[in-house]
Amino acid sequence: MSETKLCFKVAEKMMANTKFEHTLGMKLLEVEEGYAKMEMEVTQKMLNGHGTCQGGAIFSFADAAFAIACNSRNIATVAASCDISFVKPAFLGDTLYASATEKYLKGRNGIYDILVVNQKFESVAFFTGKSKAIKGSILEEKEL
Repeated sequence: MSETKLCFKVAEKMMANTKFEHTLGMKLLEVEEGYAKMEMEVTQKMLNGHGTCQGGAIFSFADAAFAIACNSRNIATVAASCDISFVKPAFLGDTLYASATEKYLKGRNGIYDILVVNQKFESVAFFTGKSKAIKGSILEEKEL
């Protein structure tokens, strides 16, 4: 199986099995080995008391892109730690894009940078995720 097809099948299964990401309306746009791009529209239910997108929604969005990118090789991988910096608010109706890019991978450890931008390509948040591979895979042998 080609790397691209494997990445897509892994992402497809992960997205099919998740509930939270669907609740927030997240959509997968692209996936490659060590990379994922997602889209999410800011809705009324995501707004905080300031009328801007709640930081937790943006964090969850970046974390979802991180999860797809670090599992793209079909090696079960989880977050070891994450850090986010919010640099611009997102507003009702904004379309956000999260691009997760692998920066380092050695043994069981990885580091990923996730950039969240709005529809005007203005930076909204910078997220760094550190991953740890665990036992198992996303796809079973029969699914390959």
